[in-house]
Amino acid sequence: MSTDPYQILGIAKTASQDDIRKAYRKLAKKHHPDLNPGDKKAEEQFKLVSVAHDLLSDPEKRARFDRGEIDIHGQEQGFAGGRGRYQNHGDGAQGFRYSQQGGPQGNFSEEDLQDIFSMFGGGAGRGPFQQGGGGFRAQKGQDRRYNLDIDFLDAVNGTKSRITLPGGGELDVTIPSGIEDGQVLRLRGKGDPGFNNAPAGDALITIHVRSHAQFKRDGRNIRLTWPMDLKTAILGGKITVPTPKGEVVLNVPEHSDTGSVLRLKGRGLPAKGNQEAGDLYVSLQVKIGKVDPALEAFLKDSSDSDQK
Repeated sequence: MSTDPYQILGIAKTASQDDIRKAYRKLAKKHHPDLNPGDKKAEEQFKLVSVAHDLLSDPEKRARFDRGEIDIHGQEQGFAGGRGRYQNHGDGAQGFRYSQQGGPQGNFSEEDLQDIFSMFGGGAGRGPFQQGGGGFRAQKGQDRRYNLDIDFLDAVNGTKSRITLPGGGELDVTIPSGIEDGQVLRLRGKGDPGFNNAPAGDALITIHVRSHAQFKRDGRNIRLTWPMDLKTAILGGKITVPTPKGEVVLNVPEHSDTGSVLRLKGRGLPAKGNQEAGDLYVSLQVKIGKVDPALEAFLKDSSDSDQK
């Protein structure tokens, strides 16, 4: 395993501080233990990358190393034994050594830390790297976001659905009645595992409701346009109309016309909590259909009489 910080970071001895910082960020992300669980080789490489960056980001220590006065751990060359300041750089839970003040030793700028920490949920000093008492605090796992398309009637009545996860697993989702398009369901503990025995994150399910050929939602009410024949429109009668719960018979009053609206109480969204059930509003539309010969003859006679 190399003890040359330049080789570890893959940079030339003439590299600028910006080159050192970029190389460190790239390798720290690649080898971080959280992204390579159980991989001891990656963990050791992450520690070496941190040591190399710690040394080369300090101009004074870098110059002393270049002159051969100290080794990669900051230990004076020519002294056997003893424990150098950076010899056990991996004392922290994930490869950082912490001072008595509880902060990471070395010349890590806030920008460097923020770049690394942002991968794990929230900027510098956040995520699984949170300091606490000279070590690492437990951190809740990251939330996972998913999209789920459901039918209009399932959104109205409620249902159960199943999501296939990117990794091949499945997640059962209970859709409550009355859910709206764009609403987000939170399934606690169904996200990424927590760090250091902390709780898992949540699964956030964004619901997308498909449109329906006949029904349209209006708050907790539902609207429907439905045809009736001319005879029913004039004389009144019964027609069968669909509702989210099945068909019902609707009484049409006489002399109804296209655009007349009838209400079916409680046939909209189901009652929920302190919210009453919505209503179904049926907008009638006259449809001629097959013409009755007697009606046709009557209209002709009426037309002839008007012309005389």
